[in-house]
Amino acid sequence: MGHKILLVDDDPEISSLVQYALESAGYQVQVCDNGREVVEALHSYKPDLLLLDVMLPGIDGYSLASQITEDATTKETPIIVLSALEPSRTMFQRFSQVSAFLTKPFNTDDLLEAIKTALTKKP
Repeated sequence: MGHKILLVDDDPEISSLVQYALESAGYQVQVCDNGREVVEALHSYKPDLLLLDVMLPGIDGYSLASQITEDATTKETPIIVLSALEPSRTMFQRFSQVSAFLTKPFNTDDLLEAIKTALTKKP
């Protein structure tokens, strides 16, 4: 089985498209559609990588990234941020585990390349 990826996005179309692309590439994917479920899913699913949207119901991606970096069990999990908000890119530069920031709409090949790079860098 491939690497486990937790996809967090509240847009069902994007989630379906990304999940299909990742599963076709051999990854296992679990989807969360709001920020409240993410911390619990990180602990139960134990993904190798987190794909994180910025604008989420419940709690935003930036706040989640902050929580994840402060938690000893999740601070090593690489994060790829997916956002339609290009200006929010600079906010995520302070997190060492954010390995890529892709602006929506993004190319699936770019996403797969970013995932491969993030998983290769993982300690």
